[in-house]
Amino acid sequence: MTLDPVSRWGQTGAVSALSAVLGDITVQRVDAIVNAANNAMRGGGGVDGAIHRAGGPAILRDCIARFPNGLATGDAGWTTAGDLPAPWVIHTVGPNFAAGERDRSLLVSCYRRSLEVADELGAASIAFPLISAGVYGWPLEDAIAAAVATLRDADTRVTDIRIVARDAAVFERLRDTVR
Repeated sequence: MTLDPVSRWGQTGAVSALSAVLGDITVQRVDAIVNAANNAMRGGGGVDGAIHRAGGPAILRDCIARFPNGLATGDAGWTTAGDLPAPWVIHTVGPNFAAGERDRSLLVSCYRRSLEVADELGAASIAFPLISAGVYGWPLEDAIAAAVATLRDADTRVTDIRIVARDAAVFERLRDTVR
């Protein structure tokens, strides 16, 4: 279920629509979806695994070709989206809070760098998961606050930004913050 954007503003250089979505990121009809990847860039569990499964082997082949040495925490890069409805996947590596990576600026950088990559691609719409909020253990309230504040304040040409949550309780908290 996709909701209408619950927050809009029309400042130059600012996002025109930020929305909370309850659903599956792999079925979002946007120009790019963001993958919460790991440093190795070879697929994994959670959102990463779901995107690789739904997109098929073309995503992994492109990851291997484009990121032979992986990707640094806080950085982002793109690949094909394979069989997904979106043409691109923007991969970003969030900090692993559970493993002691607790520098919030790395989490914020994931959102900023993903939007920079989206701008390079000419994407007008993008769907994000809550980066690092799953198996990487970033505290949920702060993960939501970091995502919403960073995306709301972004200087980007992307005009439709969605944050997608699969869990209804997480979606409710996210929606309340986006408002």
